[in-house]
Amino acid sequence: MTEHEAHRLIGTPRFGGILVVSDHASNRVPHDIDLGIDPALLNQHIAVDIGVGVIGAIMAEQPGIAAFQANASRLVCDVNREPHAPAVIPIASDGHAIPGNALNHAAHLARLERFHMPYHAAFADLLEAIPPALILSLHSFTPHLASSEEPRPWHVGVLYNEDDRAARIAIPMLEAEGLVVGDQQPYSGKLLNYTMNRHAEADGRPYLGIEVRQDQVGDATGQALWAERLARLCNEVALKLGD
Repeated sequence: MTEHEAHRLIGTPRFGGILVVSDHASNRVPHDIDLGIDPALLNQHIAVDIGVGVIGAIMAEQPGIAAFQANASRLVCDVNREPHAPAVIPIASDGHAIPGNALNHAAHLARLERFHMPYHAAFADLLEAIPPALILSLHSFTPHLASSEEPRPWHVGVLYNEDDRAARIAIPMLEAEGLVVGDQQPYSGKLLNYTMNRHAEADGRPYLGIEVRQDQVGDATGQALWAERLARLCNEVALKLGD
């Protein structure tokens, strides 16, 4: 593994392989940053996409698959938001105030320069140096938001913006495994797709946006199951895209 405080690379990327990208894989907060929150919140979805870091690492044990992951919590800097968006350094998330993120302009820019910019620069360099056949953009979502009791019935969601090539292949494959699959659910990839818009859609690189419900991947058994499933799925999707 190669590591920077903003990003980490697990496994060995291969030309024409699979690259698993997780913008919210870590709940790490550097020692010199005080978010001013209960530390217990760092184990909840507002800080990290539960399960995805482990899933990416398991997948990267296979030849031809590598995992590029954010190495700091989304509460420190959400690299899947536009740099000018208010939520890129959130002052609140799902009803919880983040007082340590009430930064002045200079501190805000310094946080972006420390985390957001190097994450995206490293990702761009990796894609340019070793182009994959498919990018898997991997996230997870809660069974329901803390601010709402409305359940989210989908086991997995497939998200995209304009490029739905991989999504159209993957959705029926996931449904064939007996899963409840959301097409642009639990939210639309047209709204929250910054990393893939910038690095995949802008350059025509095929990608598959996957959101797994967190109760599916909250323990080692579920993480291993989904790692196997997604590795198999991504290889099949990449082959079909190449036909």
